[in-house]
Amino acid sequence: MTIAFLLTNILLGAGLAMDAFTVSLANGLNDPKMRRSGAARISGVFAGFQAAMPLLGWFCVRTVAEHFRAFEKMIPWIALILLAAIGGKMVIEGLRSKSAPETETTAALGLGALLLQGIATSIDALSVGFTIADYDLAHALGAAFIIAAVTFAICMAGIQLGRKFGMKLAGKATVLGGLLLIGIGLEIFISHMVG
Repeated sequence: MTIAFLLTNILLGAGLAMDAFTVSLANGLNDPKMRRSGAARISGVFAGFQAAMPLLGWFCVRTVAEHFRAFEKMIPWIALILLAAIGGKMVIEGLRSKSAPETETTAALGLGALLLQGIATSIDALSVGFTIADYDLAHALGAAFIIAAVTFAICMAGIQLGRKFGMKLAGKATVLGGLLLIGIGLEIFISHMVG
């Protein structure tokens, strides 16, 4: 595993975690007396989903690509289109929203609501399976671990910021996440086309 691999997956994790960061801000704002264990539980759920979705996407792509070799040539295009679309949507939403995102949070965030938040904030990460399709299993697991670790740290920070400063950063976080995803899509596309 190279420095480029580590850096790419840290940036990918940061880009993917911005939706979870925004929801974490909301959760922190909604429960300013949240204990560290509660923050760790929320961050852990988000990190788990952010790790599982790319692996699920990777598995789907690998099983399809094994049977249809021509599909592999389309992976950089699919990665570029998906990440640009997701990132572009995030940038537009971040620029449009002047207020806090609507989330279903309460002071006592239940497991059902937390799982729905985890799914909602990680569904876009399913498409990352296309971007890591050329990884072997060890690299795919490594990427998922890095994405999860970055997501966990970002969500913990989001909850703390939400508790202290409210939702002022939410729109900026979404824009930043969108720009990171677009940049990663371009990097993947260019490196596949040049290489």
